[in-house]
Amino acid sequence: MDSDLEFIEVEIRKRSKPEGDQQPSSQLQSLPRDLVLYILSRLPLSSLVQLRSVCRGWRMLAQDLDLVNMHNTICMDENNPCLIFHSYCSPRDHQLYFVDFPACSHGKEKVKRFQVPFREALPKFDVLGSSNGLLCLSDSLQNVDALYVYNPFIGNYIDLPKSTQYPNQQVAFGFGFHPTTKEYKVIKIVYYRRAVTFYRYPVASAYVRDSEVQIFTLGSSTWRSLGKAGYHYLYRCSSQVLVNGRPHWVTWPLKHHQRMKIVSFDLADEQFREVPSTPLKGTTYQLVVLGGCLSAAVYLNSGTLEIWVMREYDVEESWIKKLNIRAHIPKGLKEDIANQLFKNSNIIRKGRFVRVLCLLKTDEILLEYKSRVLVSYDSKSGEFKELMFQGIPECRYRTVVHAGSLNWID
Repeated sequence: MDSDLEFIEVEIRKRSKPEGDQQPSSQLQSLPRDLVLYILSRLPLSSLVQLRSVCRGWRMLAQDLDLVNMHNTICMDENNPCLIFHSYCSPRDHQLYFVDFPACSHGKEKVKRFQVPFREALPKFDVLGSSNGLLCLSDSLQNVDALYVYNPFIGNYIDLPKSTQYPNQQVAFGFGFHPTTKEYKVIKIVYYRRAVTFYRYPVASAYVRDSEVQIFTLGSSTWRSLGKAGYHYLYRCSSQVLVNGRPHWVTWPLKHHQRMKIVSFDLADEQFREVPSTPLKGTTYQLVVLGGCLSAAVYLNSGTLEIWVMREYDVEESWIKKLNIRAHIPKGLKEDIANQLFKNSNIIRKGRFVRVLCLLKTDEILLEYKSRVLVSYDSKSGEFKELMFQGIPECRYRTVVHAGSLNWID
């Protein structure tokens, strides 16, 4: 099977410049269709994208729905993620890069840049989420109404229609695909202030906090309002995580209730629910998906990370403390800067120094330090290993764990 894969990739390289209406080689045509689709489904997504440009026959193969579904299934089953780097070298120079991350990195993987087709309209952006092959991006130049859903590998995208705006609004976003309903949805949780009225006249300097939940289903033409948000103060800057067809956020701790809460939104029935999280004693933590389970990285003042995993979803008793990750300073960061960071416990506790990204097929934890260095952590040996890729952005970046696909946006 490995020789077949090598043959396909060699053919792709040889035929990278299509000549007329050439067809796949006779060797490929002689194979049974099921075997051809199986072989192609094992290729990296970047190779399949190149396949679309070789000739008409190979383009038809790359667009075969059976192949798309097979490749999607493999991407979901294997813990070999595609890593997307959202680079922001300057305030108005945002780029997207990617690397196909193998089971065992040996430093030869090359980072490539996506050509974002709407970059002129969106020079500075935030990546709100990744789900089932698609990314959701928003304008970070204070224009929260500019939203795009985008498949970075095939360049297909849509510009979402405008939604209701409020003065002085703050927004938390959600994005996800539900495996049962087969729908992609974008959620906007808007918090704003409205003036208090007395006999239909606004009272000067008197305001109350209000909220509205807005939702957009891909394939529809308008946003829908779901009324007020049942939970307040969801993190605007923290990334949501998707588990069981539900985006999850962490709430701000309030003065009268210092413990943070985990709130989910079911994309099927469109209801908010609180996920039990009493065992998480830390005041600050980051949500992450590890091995398909909702997990949390709890930041301690010492710089240590506690990794908690909810083995059975929505069951409070199933939370277990999986491991402790000791404080670590990567060699790729200047030691004097890192030491200065470690003196400021707020940076550690708020997750500004290290982010937990995912669990690799090797059972190692992938970490991102100070938006500059990627590190794998072996929980068995307790060893850290810095990961180097050719062409990785030299400036700051935020890593997105992405399951690429050939899904088109209709």
